[in-house]
This record gives sequence, structure tokens and C-alpha cells, in this order.
Amino acid sequence: MRIAIVGPFPPFRGGISDLNSALAHHLSKNHDVRAYNFTTQYPKALFPGKTQFKIGDAAQDFENIRCLSSINPLTWKKTADKIIINKPDLVLFRYWMPFFSPAFYAVAKRIRKRSNTKIIAMCDNIIPHEKRALDQQLTKRFFEQMDAFIVLSKKVEEELLSFIPDAHYKFSPHPIYSIFGEAPSRDQARELLNISTKKVLMFFGLIREYKGLDILIHAMGKLNKVIDDYTLMIVGECYEDEKKYIDMIEQNGIQNNVYTHFSFVSDEDVGTYFSASDVVVLPYKTASQSGIVQIAYHFDTPVIVSNVGGLPEIVDEGKTGYSVNPDPDSFAEAIQSFFASEDNASFSMNVAEFKKRFSWETMIETIENFANVR
Repeated sequence: MRIAIVGPFPPFRGGISDLNSALAHHLSKNHDVRAYNFTTQYPKALFPGKTQFKIGDAAQDFENIRCLSSINPLTWKKTADKIIINKPDLVLFRYWMPFFSPAFYAVAKRIRKRSNTKIIAMCDNIIPHEKRALDQQLTKRFFEQMDAFIVLSKKVEEELLSFIPDAHYKFSPHPIYSIFGEAPSRDQARELLNISTKKVLMFFGLIREYKGLDILIHAMGKLNKVIDDYTLMIVGECYEDEKKYIDMIEQNGIQNNVYTHFSFVSDEDVGTYFSASDVVVLPYKTASQSGIVQIAYHFDTPVIVSNVGGLPEIVDEGKTGYSVNPDPDSFAEAIQSFFASEDNASFSMNVAEFKKRFSWETMIETIENFANVR
């Protein structure tokens, strides 16, 4: 079967790009897969970070055609024509933000007019975390061109049905990230990061208001005299004012226990941070699902997450971690409970077993089945 995937791939950075590379890799084992990448993903004026591109080589790359600009309509027709000429049986759009709807809509509409190709959208989010005017209209317009949908969480399933009550779709959970390879041992990782404390917890990923880093900092302020010999690692580029969080750390009196790395982490270094961690903490205020959990599970690292969106779906309560209310008291209690456990190693063993349900085989089978849509 010939499959076209439309969305970001390396050299663009981020979880969507990484998962697309892994998706194309797994599909290409039995199918002819072509990847259609962006030339321009976000205009510089609209991008809050330092760069949209990866530092160093991608952990897993997939040959792709850079042809689509989110802001240049001339590329929309050209991208559609590149796809059409290859006569794919299935075109898969990776959808996560209404900003890309105009470009995706134009490409999908032209493909539909000029071929009988099946078109599906794999949806990470449908209702964005940071809402803007016209979001719903743009999303609905793009969805009109789809034959079917894949949703990565039950939360996104609810959002899809709120747009299209009779949507043809499948739920297939976000697979485990398998691209980062082997990592150093826990002791080696901590030595590399110059961390010598007995307990290590980590916040990882882009820092935005909805990610709730403030909740975690206040939680650790409450715990500072309760647990000892710990390091909180805060790892990720800050899309807000870094000083806001530095001041918050000092106000909570935990500055001597905090390791900050306010930069995007290269693929080759991801494993070091996760291997160094006893637990990854995601105090999100809103969420659909999180690729960070799937990275943690790849390294058999347990998690403590907010009970919002699709996050509770991917935690086996008390075994692979905890799911709690997004407030400092609840996170403080969960973190204290985790480190009070007499057998933290059992959490990692539970993760190793639990993560088997997030297989690539399930995702690939779902996509293959949609080749028979209509």
C-alpha cells in the first residue's frame, strides 16, 4: 500500500515531528511511505521559542520532501500535486492545531477533487490548550475533507464527537516513543549531570502556562522540610519569562534543590535526563495526552500527572505512578507518597509491563484498516 504522511518531520523539533518519524519508519516495513514535510511551520514572528529546529542529529530520521508552507498558499497546490502524482492509497494528516487548518484543508480538498484516495486525520488535539478566535470554524472546515479519524486519547475522542457526532474514527493510544535508544545507567546519568542527591524528580518539556510548572514549584515548597536529599530538575525551553519561575523557586525556598536547564534538549541527551530521574512529574492544568509520559515509559520511569484530559488513561494508579488534582497540595502528597514507598523499583517494573499496551502494532493495524474506508 502507498501511504502519504503530511506533517512536520525533522529537522523540525518536537513530539509531533518525532512521532511522525517513528510512524513512517514502522509503516515503511510493509508499505511504500512518502513523507511531506513543512518548509515553513511557524512564521518567526509567531514562534515564541529560540528555534524550530533540532539541535544535532535526529534520533530517528525519515526521508521527507520539504514542500509545504503553512503561510504560502502557492505551496498548498504544489504539495497536493506532489502527493497526487504518486497515487497513494491513503493520505494521513497529523492534526494538532487549527493554525494549520487552512493549509491542510487546501491540500486535502485538491487531493479529494483529483483522486479517489482515502484521507484520514490523526488527532493529537482538537480543541487547543490556548484557544483563539476561529479555532472551531477552521477545524470543522478541515474535518469536512476527512474520511476518518484516529484519536490518541479518550479526551480527544470526546472533542471529535462534539464536532462530528457521527464521525468514523478509531481510538488508538499514543505509542511509546522508541526513537531514543539506549541510555546510561542511573548512576552514570547523575554523574554526567553532576547530581549527587538520593532522590531526583523531573519536569520535562516546553514550559508554557498550561503545563503547570508553578503548581510543582509550590508543591516542592510545601515538601522542602518534609523530604530531604532531593533534586528537582526543570528541563525544557521556557516560552514564558524564565525570571517568573526563578523568582518562584526562591520564594518557595527550594533554590538549593533545583537544577534548571531552560533549553531544548538534543535527542542524544534525552535518555540521560530520564535515566537520572526517579519520577517524572507533569502538573498540567489542561491536557489531551502527553508524549512526555510515553518517553518516560520508554525508559521505564514512573510518572505523577494531573487528572486532566487523557492523562489518567495512561497511568496505572499506584503502580506506574499517580494521577492527582492539579494543585500544589495534591502533588505534594503524591510526591511524598512516591518517595515514602519502600520499593520504588517496583514502579519501574510495573511500567515495563504496562507500556506493552501502547504498541506500534496497534497503531499500524488501525491505519491499515482505514485503507478500506468508504
